[in-house]
Amino acid sequence: MAGELNGMKVAVLATDGVEQVELDRPWQALEEAGAEPELVSLESGSITAYDHIDKGDTRKVDAVVSSADPDAYGALVLPGGVINGDFVRADSDAVAFVTSFFDAGKPVAAICHAPWVLIEAGVVKGRRMTSWPSLQTDLRNAGADWVDEEVVVDGNLITSRKPDDLDAFSAAIVEEFAREDEEEPAV
Repeated sequence: MAGELNGMKVAVLATDGVEQVELDRPWQALEEAGAEPELVSLESGSITAYDHIDKGDTRKVDAVVSSADPDAYGALVLPGGVINGDFVRADSDAVAFVTSFFDAGKPVAAICHAPWVLIEAGVVKGRRMTSWPSLQTDLRNAGADWVDEEVVVDGNLITSRKPDDLDAFSAAIVEEFAREDEEEPAV
């Protein structure tokens, strides 16, 4: 359904070690729906994606998180990958960037190991959500209601477990981001 997101700028926050398919498939779905995704990362230059533990493609960084303006984006996508999730959650600028989307009530989508970043941002308490199964204890300890489902939508938060869920995750992203875009007042 081309055009649903009609030029919405979407931040995709990732760094080295991002799970390539979890970066590429949602990105493609966003573009097909008319959004303008931008790769926001911890440093300028490029990042290296991974296929599990094997190096994959490199991607050019569009913006550095320490200077990126969250107000410039209508939504945020957090792809997974163990390395990516761990590096992003350890970066205070990245955590502040993520927190700003929640403070503004903007939609946020996270898959696989990305909910680690949400825990660090302090935004999971009382939320129904899912993730890669090994994060369930971390999420429960942070106050989330963890469930084993392919995609969970709880208000402005969309979560999924793993690459096998990408079709449902990508569809939910487009649907929920479009809903948010419809609610935005015309400028």
